[in-house]
Amino acid sequence: MIPCLNEAAGIAAVVAEARGELERAGLAGEIIVVDNASEDDSAALAREAGATVVLETRRGYGSAYLAGLAQARGRFVVMTDADGTYPLDRIGEFVERLRNGADFVLGSRFKGTIDPGAMPWPNRYLGNPLLTGMLNLLFRSGVSDAHCGLRAIRRDVVPTLQLSATGMEFASEMVIKAGKRRLRIDEVPIDYRIRVGESKLSRFSDAWRHIRFMLVHSPAFLFVLPGGAAALAGLAGLIVLGSMRHLADKWTGVSVAFAMLTILGLGVIQLGLFARTYAVIYLGEHDERLERGWRRFRLEHGLAFSGLTFLLGAAITLVSFFDGVKDPRLGILGLTLCAVAFQGVFGSFFLSILGLSEHAILRRGRN
Repeated sequence: MIPCLNEAAGIAAVVAEARGELERAGLAGEIIVVDNASEDDSAALAREAGATVVLETRRGYGSAYLAGLAQARGRFVVMTDADGTYPLDRIGEFVERLRNGADFVLGSRFKGTIDPGAMPWPNRYLGNPLLTGMLNLLFRSGVSDAHCGLRAIRRDVVPTLQLSATGMEFASEMVIKAGKRRLRIDEVPIDYRIRVGESKLSRFSDAWRHIRFMLVHSPAFLFVLPGGAAALAGLAGLIVLGSMRHLADKWTGVSVAFAMLTILGLGVIQLGLFARTYAVIYLGEHDERLERGWRRFRLEHGLAFSGLTFLLGAAITLVSFFDGVKDPRLGILGLTLCAVAFQGVFGSFFLSILGLSEHAILRRGRN
């Protein structure tokens, strides 16, 4: 399968190479070129070279692959680019890996040989390593080249991935969702050649699309970590200032800032929990720790904890008005705990609405 946008300079050669390598490996298959509304003769040249041409008018790397995957009939799908950068002499090995139990096979340019001039140095030493490292950090994929365009997948696992990205982030989406579904991912070292024709990549916008996609699909990193850091810092500051009565009144403003930081941080944590919950229940993602924890969670647990927090906050607030105390910083700590308690009440109800309970998870498992 070859996505194609204005690649008249190289598409015929890529199709011919693919056909020759299929024959050499003894593989029966079809060559699908997905023409992404090219403005040159790419589609005609691909057809003349013997490819099946699928037209996809919606522009985008992911759009082209989604259209092609919907048309594919083979047991395995090998994906490559139309610019001639990927030698196809290892198609047989990709397919053999799939036959031997792999669900998804990635080429690795960094374990193979990159021809001089084939990859700009910012991409080779900064962009690709950083994006791959970020993906491995967030999703524990353990791959060395997450954005290699030469890859293969079993067609029967494609529906389980629920792929939807229409742009270059489609490459990241495949790896991320394959990891989340616990598919077996293998890597094959490959070579990388200088492209034929003009590059369509936009270095900064494409990188941002990958980063945005990874962050959106990692609620823990996007919400819980920064929210937790803010909440802990704010609460620690409130406790310290509330316990130091000898400080001047000018520190009252600092206590207000710590209170805002605490409430903001806990609100962000809640957003992350809601997002992860939605992904587990409605998108079919797996999170053993979350599911195990929520099998023991009840709405009443959240309400009870929030109630205890409110009582503690109310008690601290009342103490701050006593004649022997009269400390506004202590009162701010108490009021903050009361606000946190109200957050907990409404957050618990919202989680209950989402259906995250033992019965919801068990129903999903049976289905």
